[in-house]
Amino acid sequence: MRQFLLLIAVVLACQAKANIYRDMEPLTLEKPEMKAELVDLPGQSSIRLDMAVPSASPKMDFDFFKSKTNPGVKPYKFMDDMTFVGIPLFVAGWALKSDKAMFRVNAKAEQGGKGNTQLLTDFKTGIDDYTQFFGPAMVVGLKLGGYEGRSDWPRLLASAGMSYLIMAALVNSIKYSAKEMRPDGSTANSWPSGHTATAFVGATLLHKEYGLTRSPWWSVAGYGVATATGVMRVLNNRHWISDVMSGAGIGILSGELGYALCDLLFKQKGLLRNDLELNSENPTFFSISMGAGLGTKDLTFVNEGSTMSLKFRAATVVDAEGAYFFNKYVGVGGRLRVRAQSVKDFGDFANYVSVEAIDSWLGLQHLYESAYPGDYVLPATTDDQELQNTLTYLNKVGYQGETESVWNDNAPVTNSYGIVKSDHITEFTASLGVYFNLPLSRHFSLGTKALIGRSATQELDIDGHAEGNIKDISYTMGLDNRPGKKMSDGSPMLSINDLMYPNNAGEKWTDEWEYLTIGAKASTSFGTGLSLTYRYKSNFSWRFFCDYDYTRKDFTARYDPFHFVGKGLTTGAGFLMETAGDYEDGMGLDVREYKTRKSMNYVTVGLSFLVNL
Repeated sequence: MRQFLLLIAVVLACQAKANIYRDMEPLTLEKPEMKAELVDLPGQSSIRLDMAVPSASPKMDFDFFKSKTNPGVKPYKFMDDMTFVGIPLFVAGWALKSDKAMFRVNAKAEQGGKGNTQLLTDFKTGIDDYTQFFGPAMVVGLKLGGYEGRSDWPRLLASAGMSYLIMAALVNSIKYSAKEMRPDGSTANSWPSGHTATAFVGATLLHKEYGLTRSPWWSVAGYGVATATGVMRVLNNRHWISDVMSGAGIGILSGELGYALCDLLFKQKGLLRNDLELNSENPTFFSISMGAGLGTKDLTFVNEGSTMSLKFRAATVVDAEGAYFFNKYVGVGGRLRVRAQSVKDFGDFANYVSVEAIDSWLGLQHLYESAYPGDYVLPATTDDQELQNTLTYLNKVGYQGETESVWNDNAPVTNSYGIVKSDHITEFTASLGVYFNLPLSRHFSLGTKALIGRSATQELDIDGHAEGNIKDISYTMGLDNRPGKKMSDGSPMLSINDLMYPNNAGEKWTDEWEYLTIGAKASTSFGTGLSLTYRYKSNFSWRFFCDYDYTRKDFTARYDPFHFVGKGLTTGAGFLMETAGDYEDGMGLDVREYKTRKSMNYVTVGLSFLVNL
C-alpha cells in the first residue's frame, strides 16, 4: 500500500511539472556581434605584423618618382634606429693598425722577372668585387618585383644615396690622409677598406628595408655576405684585418646615419610597413660574427739543433653561432668558427742563406741563393773580410756579385720565385656547449658560455719555381783522415781543390716543387667567453664579445729549399753540392722535416649581429 501511494505521488508531481512547460514561448538564438582585432596571448611568443596588408598578388613596382604612404604606419623619429655600433668597430680596427706584416708580394715583371726579392702570391679571387653590391642588388630586385619593404622609391633612393655619400666621404678622406700601404705593396690607400665599407652599407640597406619589416633572415643574408667580402679582402692580400674592421664600422655607421637623416626629412611620408615585433624575452638567437684573433702569434720548430720559426699577425675570425634557451638564463647551442692567421715573418725559412753559409760552402751556395724565395740580397761590399774574399773569388770566375750575374743568360739559375698558395694557417672549429645569459635591463644583458669541440687545420703552402741552364763544376776532392784534421763528429775533413765554373751554358732546365708546407693534426678545442648584448629591436641585437679558446696542436713543417739542385747541375757537380752539404752539420740538400707540439691560446674580440628567435 505504501509503495502504491508513493507511485501515485510521483505521477502527480510529474504531471504538475509538465504543466509548467506547456505554456512557455519557444527559445530563440541571438547571434553575437563579432569584431576582429589583434591581441597578445600571454605566455606565448608571437610575431605581430602591425602594418598594411599587401595585395594577394604583388605587382612589379616601377614608380620611381611617385610617392605613396600606407595608412597606419608608425613614423620614425630622428636617430630612432641609431645603434652606433660602427664606432667601436672602427676604433677596434684603428687599434690594430700597428700589427702589420713584413710579408710582401711582388709582380713577376719586377726586374724582368728576375728580382727575387719578394714572394709571389698565387691566391686571388675577384668575387669580392661583386659581393660588395649584394645588399643594394637584393633591395632593388625585391622592390622591382613588387615585394614591399620599408620605404617607397623616392624615400629608398634618398636613404641609399645619403648612406653611400656619407660612406664615400669618410672612407676617402681617411684613406688619403692615413696613406696606409696595402699588404701587396701596390698603393698607399689601404686603411680603411672601401670594399668592406660598401658591402656593409648595402647590408644595412637590406636590413632596414626587409630585415626589420619582412623577415630577419634578410638581415642575416646581408651581413653574412658583407662579412665574407671583408674576409676575402684579407685573403687576397689587398687589406689588413684592421682595414676590414674599420671599413665595416664605417659602413654600418653610414647606413644608419643615412636613414636617420631621411627620417628627419621625410617624416611619415613614404613609409609602407612597420617593423616586426617579437613579443618574447627569451634570448634564443642565431648570429654571425667578425673579429680579430690575438694570442699565440709565433711558431718555432727545433730539429737536431736546428731552429726554424715563423711569426704571425692578428688573425681574421668569422663565426656562425646559435643557442636555444630554456628560459632567460640557460641554454644549449653551438658555434662554427673559421680562424685565418697570416704570416708576418717567414723568419729562418726565408733567410737560410747567410754569411756563414756562403763562407762554409766556399761560395757554391751563392750560385743558387736566387733559387729559393727569400728576401736576401748579397751585398757588394762588407766589412767582413772572409765574405769579401768570397766575393772577390766569385768575380774572378765571372760572377759580379749581388744578383746580376746570377740572372745572366749563361747562369745556372735565370729565373726563380716562390708561389704562395696559402700564406696563412686556417683553423676550422666546430663546438657545442652550454650558454648563460644574465639580463641587466630591457635592452642589455651579459653572457658567457662553456664549449668543447674539434679543430681541423688547413696548411700553409709555398711552392718553388726555378729555371736556368745546367752547369758543370770541375774540381778535385779529397778527404783528410789524419789525427787533428777530422770534423767534430769524427768524420774526415773535406778538401776541394782546382774549383772551376765553366762558362758554357748546358741544357735548359726548369723545376717546380713544394718549397714549404706547415700543417697540424686535428685536435680538441675548449672555449669560453664574455659578451655584452644590446637588444635594440624586439628581435635584433648587437653583441660585443671577447672569447678565449685553447687547443694543443702537433705541427709538422716540411722544408725543401734545394730541390732544384738535382736538375740544375750535372751528376758530378750535384755530388759535390750534396757532399759539401753533408759535411756542414745537417745543411744537406735533402728535405727537412720539423715537428713541434704547441699549446695554442687564442683571444678573439669582435662584433656579432644577432637575430632573436
